[in-house]
Amino acid sequence: MHYLDIELDGIDENGKEKNFKLSDFKGENIIVYFYPQDDTPVCTQEANNFKEAMSELKKIAKVIGVSSNNIEEHIEFKKKYGLNFILLSDKLNKLKKAFIEHSKDFTNIKRSTFIIDKNGEIMKSWEKVDVEGHIEDIIKYFNSVN
Repeated sequence: MHYLDIELDGIDENGKEKNFKLSDFKGENIIVYFYPQDDTPVCTQEANNFKEAMSELKKIAKVIGVSSNNIEEHIEFKKKYGLNFILLSDKLNKLKKAFIEHSKDFTNIKRSTFIIDKNGEIMKSWEKVDVEGHIEDIIKYFNSVN
C-alpha cells in the first residue's frame, strides 16, 4: 500500500526525534491509533491506557500514536506522562487522509485505531473509539487471530 511510505516527524519510545514511515515496521504488527490532541483529558487517558498495557502490547505489536500536534508538543506530552511508545506528528493530515482512502468505511478519523499486519495490510480497525476497554478489545482481537 502506498501510504506506508509517507514520512512523518516523530519521537521514538525513548524520546529521540526522527523521521518515520510505516514501511519502517514491515515484518511487525503495528497498532496505529489516531487521537485529536496532546494533553487533553480523553487523549491523555487513552495514551496512559496504552502506556500501562505496554508490557502486554509489545509482545504482539508496536504502538504508534498519531495526531496533528507538532513535534515539540509531542515531546512535552511524552515527558509529562512518561509515554513509552512512538508518537508521530501528522500536521498536514497526510497519514490520516491515506488511511481514510484505504478504509472504505471511514469518512473521517478523529479517535480511531488500526491494526496493521506484518505485510502492511489493515487487519482490523475501530472508527470511533471509546477509550474505556479499548486496550482490552485490541488484546482480545489479537488473541482471536493467533
